[in-house]
Formats: sequence, C-alpha cells, structure tokens
Amino acid sequence: MSAHSIDVSMRDFEQKVLQASRKVPVLVDFWASWCAPCRALKPVLEKLAAEYKGRFILAKVNSDENQALAHEYGVRGIPTVKAFVGGELADEFTGALPEGAVREFIENLLPSPAEPLRRQALAAKTRGQLDATRKLLLEAIALDPRHEAARLDLVDLLIDGRHFEDAQRLLDEIADRARDTARMEALAAKLALSVNTPAGVDEAGLGARIASDSTDLEARFELANLLALRKDYRPAMEQLLEIVKRDRKFRDDAGRKTLIQIFNVLGSDDELVRQFRGELAATLNR
Repeated sequence: MSAHSIDVSMRDFEQKVLQASRKVPVLVDFWASWCAPCRALKPVLEKLAAEYKGRFILAKVNSDENQALAHEYGVRGIPTVKAFVGGELADEFTGALPEGAVREFIENLLPSPAEPLRRQALAAKTRGQLDATRKLLLEAIALDPRHEAARLDLVDLLIDGRHFEDAQRLLDEIADRARDTARMEALAAKLALSVNTPAGVDEAGLGARIASDSTDLEARFELANLLALRKDYRPAMEQLLEIVKRDRKFRDDAGRKTLIQIFNVLGSDDELVRQFRGELAATLNR
C-alpha cells in the first residue's frame, strides 16, 4: 500500500474518490478475491500508480464487500476500472487489459503539458490578440500533438478567420480519434455555416432583399447562416424552413441539410429542435 494506491469503501468513497478527483484523476478498481483477471490487473495498476508518483490515484474497491457501491456505479463485470476527473466519471474499461493499454488509458486522463499554453491562448483570444492566440495554440500542439482541445481551439480560430480549408484539414485529421465528439460536430456545423456565409454580408441588406422579393432564396440562405453563426437560432431556422417549403432542390436541398446541422449543434432535447423537427417533417410529408 502506498499514498498513491489505497483501499476505498462506501464509507469514504466521497472523500477519497470524488473529492480527490478534483485535484488529480482517480482510477477506481472494482475487484474481488475470487476473480483471476482481477489478480492479473491489480499488480499492473499498482505498478503504474507507483511509477506516476501521484499524477493519478488508484482506489481499490472490493466489490463483494461494497455491493451497493458497485451497483450504484453500474459495475456488471469485474475487474472494472472507472476513472473520475473533477468529481465526475470520465472513462472506464472492463477486463484485464495489458499494461500498454492501461498506460494509454491513463495518459488520456492526465492533464497535457501543453494545457498551460492553451490557457494562455484562450486568454489572448479574450483580449482580441488573435495572432498571439494562433501562435500559442501552435506551440501547444507542437508540445503535445495529441492535445485535442488545443487542436479544436485552433479549428475554431481558423473558422473565425475564414481559413476554411485549413480548418477542414484539421477536423479531418482528428475526426476518427476525437473524444469530444460533441464539440467536433458543433465545429463541423459552424464551418459549414461559415462557408455558406459570404464575407461582409449585412443582415439589414439581406432583410431588405427578402422584403422586396420573397422568392430570393439566396438571400434567405445567407441570412439563415449569418443568424445561426450568431446563435440566433429561431429566425435562422424559420428562414431555412421557408426555403424547404418554397424549393426543396435549392442548392441541393441546402435548407433541410442546414436545419439538420443546427439540430446537431443544439441537441435532440432542445425545445427549438423538437419544434422545428416536427415542422420540417410536416413540410416534407405534404
């Protein structure tokens, strides 16, 4: 037993796992004495806990003696390892993985050495120092090429700067291995909306074009994309739905496709999404 490898029960789980994980990741190993794979995994976990010297904590839970705790966290087979970060369950695996796979699992949980540079970049962006932001993000990625958050921050910056090809290339590079799929999808949607919004478009001018010619679907489409980029989603979706009603073939069904992109950004539980998904279905089924 060491300071980095501890036994935990229901009694002290809150303190030794949830609270402790707000400082460093905590790996909880649910095991039992009769379980042969548990006996194979345990020394691997203990070895790595000693090697990492406090960068993560190994908390061992005897699932036979803490059945309520195992049930609470959905343990269906052992060994099961659940990783907690910031007081929340972050990742997990079941079975006696080889040391290399366990090491990779741990590495994905640990703060990247590039994170301080990324935070400096975000601060620079808040101050409007975009050149410094890009420089710091590139330094962060060079220091840790696997630092996904820095790459996604750079994609966001490239989209805002209308460097669409570079943004798409970066998205494509990490698409297959991205862990933050929600942000990936949101940035992909933002990129598509930005590509379809010409530089320097004017909301008032587009509104005037629509007022003088309600069949100007190009103006409606540009206005919808502009509004969506500003996160003014209701009027954006109203314009897109109007395009679908007037001409399904416009820009290869761009009205419907862009509506779906916005649905993906907002999520299926969003009230606006439920409303407009229903209206879109009714329109398509006429």
